[in-house]
Amino acid sequence: MEAIKELLGTSLGNISLGSVCSAIITFVICYCIGKIILKLVNKVIDRADKLDAYFKKLIKNVLRIVVYVIIALTVAGALGIDTTSLIAAFSVIGLAVSLAVQNTLTNVAGGLMILFTKPFVVGDFIETSGMSGTAIEIGLSYTKIQTPDNKIVCIPNGDLANTRITDYSTKDTRRVDFTFTASYDAPVVTVKKALYDAFEETGLYLKDPAYQIEVSNYGESSIEYIARGWVNSADYWTAYFAMNEKVSETFARHNVEMTYNHLNVHIQQ
Repeated sequence: MEAIKELLGTSLGNISLGSVCSAIITFVICYCIGKIILKLVNKVIDRADKLDAYFKKLIKNVLRIVVYVIIALTVAGALGIDTTSLIAAFSVIGLAVSLAVQNTLTNVAGGLMILFTKPFVVGDFIETSGMSGTAIEIGLSYTKIQTPDNKIVCIPNGDLANTRITDYSTKDTRRVDFTFTASYDAPVVTVKKALYDAFEETGLYLKDPAYQIEVSNYGESSIEYIARGWVNSADYWTAYFAMNEKVSETFARHNVEMTYNHLNVHIQQ
């Protein structure tokens, strides 16, 4: 028994063999407990349907690092090492790193906010910062948008989280707005009938809500009309261009003159 005590009392500097054995036992216990905690937390995270898959993975990795750091500090304490200085060192290193990568951290924070609040998801057609396109990837630092002309634009999440975002894919239907002008010589009823026929003949506009066709302004040489119709979101641009083409046909059929800016000069003798 005395021999065992003497052996455990053998030390190398401030670290004794007894403290090494105690640290090993502490490590095994802490490691097992940490594994159990991570397993339980991971199950809870996996069941959170509102969290994005990328966000789930990030939370798991951060928790794993936190658990391992706690285990390391606990083992260091069992070895007789002053953990206060270690914590202070980690704090200084963390502060230096955070200052060096301040912009990156801003983007990461913006990415976490986007992943958590979900102002849009991958596959949505969005407009932001004067740019529009389909979101194809929401990363931790950047969000990738594919423009209609097939360009890939990477937007920093820090900027994206602090600007206005318009999501065109959230709703199943969208309203298409038009402004047309017609001559004063054309009766208002006739112009409205021509616009109504244009909506009908495209075959893309929904009957409910009903079309809205109204006089919006009396100009110097023409009357201005607004025409609004609802379509399925996927048909927006097809319906928009089809309406512009069809109005030319229906105006001609109803003898409605499409006006343009011009000046009539009358000379009197």
